[in-house]
Amino acid sequence: MSAYWYALQSHPHKETVLASHLQESGFEVFYPRLRVNPVNPRARKVRPYFPGYLFVHVDLETAGLSTFQWMPHARGLVSFGGEPAIVPDSLIHAIRRRVQEINLAGGENLDGLQPGDEVIIEHGPFSGYEAIFDHKLPGSERVRVLLKMLSRQQVPLELNAGSIRKRKKSS
Repeated sequence: MSAYWYALQSHPHKETVLASHLQESGFEVFYPRLRVNPVNPRARKVRPYFPGYLFVHVDLETAGLSTFQWMPHARGLVSFGGEPAIVPDSLIHAIRRRVQEINLAGGENLDGLQPGDEVIIEHGPFSGYEAIFDHKLPGSERVRVLLKMLSRQQVPLELNAGSIRKRKKSS
């Protein structure tokens, strides 16, 4: 058997400790994190992209499934029907690329965005369209915007927070 990527669930807020423990144990770990710009200056400046989860590249036949079930701060591998779910390499690469894009852009910055602010959609199928910021969706890095349509109708859309930027006011 060969090594594959698996999603490993951690106990709440223990992703960093678990990632360190895995690395010290010799496992290859992918723990995607985003830079954030919190309102509170004492708040964390880096947050997990997938709170409660990280990825481990392992040959399960060699390491054994129980390694991850009984590891401190781990809840176990994400499984379906009792079988650990393999995460495709292409998905890991796509997540790495997306996290890098967001971090290179300075993180997902929603500070200063108020409901009603005009934004530009920069990524995805609606790239280039103008919208109105509605609100940040709770517990995620997603936002709801109202897409401006020709007939003055506004269509609600849910997007990744990194897909929008505040429209600069013309003077």
